[in-house]
Amino acid sequence: MADFDNPADLPPGWQRDHVERYLVTDGKEGHIWQGVPTLLLTTIGRRTGQARRTPLIYGRDEDRYLVVASKGGSDDPPLWYTNLSADARVRIQVGSDTLDGRARTATAEEKERLWPVMTKIWPDYDTYQTRTSREIPIVIIEPSA
Repeated sequence: MADFDNPADLPPGWQRDHVERYLVTDGKEGHIWQGVPTLLLTTIGRRTGQARRTPLIYGRDEDRYLVVASKGGSDDPPLWYTNLSADARVRIQVGSDTLDGRARTATAEEKERLWPVMTKIWPDYDTYQTRTSREIPIVIIEPSA
């Protein structure tokens, strides 16, 4: 069983600094990053079973949270997204609130509606899509009941 309470640390760098600031201040610092909302997404490593936490820009669709698996337009998806293919259970922290949920890739129809929601928040997603032939997915996180 994965331990969402003890995720592995990110390598040193801006993402780790962001996560640490977010955690220490209970989201008061870090929730808004470069003018946009961010959450902390914890997934389970598909090979290691180790929980891993990543800061991501997010949007909302009613009670669901949306994140984009862009990796800046890389041809390879981010590791957190690959982990979701093996285990859809996630934990997110949004500001001071923490909740468990399940993540799934948006269908083509959902993505058509949700992509503009996310590009309104972070317009560079459109640029990232031009950098890769990979279809950049939107991930929908649905809180557990």
